[in-house]
Amino acid sequence: MCGRYQFTAEQCEEIRQIAEAIQRKYGAGAWTPGEIRPSNHAPVLLDGAGGPVPKLMKWGYQLPGTLVINARAETAAEKPLFRDSVRSRRCLIPSTGFYEWDGQKRKYLFTLPREGALYMAGLYDRRGSEECYCILTTAPNASMRPIHDRMPLILTGEQRQRWLADANAATEILTVAPPELTCASAEAQISLW
Repeated sequence: MCGRYQFTAEQCEEIRQIAEAIQRKYGAGAWTPGEIRPSNHAPVLLDGAGGPVPKLMKWGYQLPGTLVINARAETAAEKPLFRDSVRSRRCLIPSTGFYEWDGQKRKYLFTLPREGALYMAGLYDRRGSEECYCILTTAPNASMRPIHDRMPLILTGEQRQRWLADANAATEILTVAPPELTCASAEAQISLW
């Protein structure tokens, strides 16, 4: 599961460019970078003629009584809620890392080593009058397994463009093994001084 992630433009030129494009398109107060939580609006990348196009969307598919923020990569293509999105409404969720909590409710930040940007595979749809997205999750790799039994489907390099533009490749990409990550405690530091 992925219940929070980080979008901090100061840490990465790629992410800064996406943030600036969103501000130009929607205005400076349209969203707030930082820790992104379910139901927040945040940038996603869609397929465009000249490459990925940033768009602001709400995180989570609003259903009666619940907000669906994740979809299992292994079953998304079969589930009625996600099937059409897997075929034709795929997106990338740009971030600088994501958070997960262990069984003792300790918070950890996961990032890609030597990379500033981390791109998660996502799906989007229209719910009512609003476009929204969810993050695809997969089985954990060795870096995530000690903390949680799910993790975002992270795409690197050419996988990103293929995910956005190639419907045939999308089902294959749903099964890719995620890259190894760096994990650091994200617990608030408390100082008595």
